[in-house]
Amino acid sequence: MKALFAAVGLILATAVPAESIKEPFMFHAAGEFEVTLKTVSAADEASMRMSIDKQFHGDLDATSVGQMMAGGNEANGARVYVALETVTGKLKGRSGSFILAHRGTMSPGGQALSVIIVPDSGTEELKGIAGSLDIDIREGKHFYSMDYTLPE
Repeated sequence: MKALFAAVGLILATAVPAESIKEPFMFHAAGEFEVTLKTVSAADEASMRMSIDKQFHGDLDATSVGQMMAGGNEANGARVYVALETVTGKLKGRSGSFILAHRGTMSPGGQALSVIIVPDSGTEELKGIAGSLDIDIREGKHFYSMDYTLPE
């Protein structure tokens, strides 16, 4: 029991005062992108694998390369995809790269998409980046909206 109280005391003694904790500032970026998908899986594979090549415009002036896997249940319309892509270029003038991780599902009950910037995957001036990206497709064009944090 003494050891437990000693550990709690150490934690309290080294705790950072709440007023000194800075919340990271959230930034926003938006623009358009083109995507090229190429099938790389064999015709008899249960899951479809595709290569991803993108060109981003707007606040993110970059390219990306990645891989996607997709599958589904033809009988009921359930679908899923996962993907990883490495984005390289400039984000509002800051050079570097970062990794995006995708997870999308679709079923008769609805659809959900999550695209995150893998925390701490950034390089160069984008080191420490974290956040999320939304994709909107309108009239055949792809748009992104990104909320992210970067260390000072």
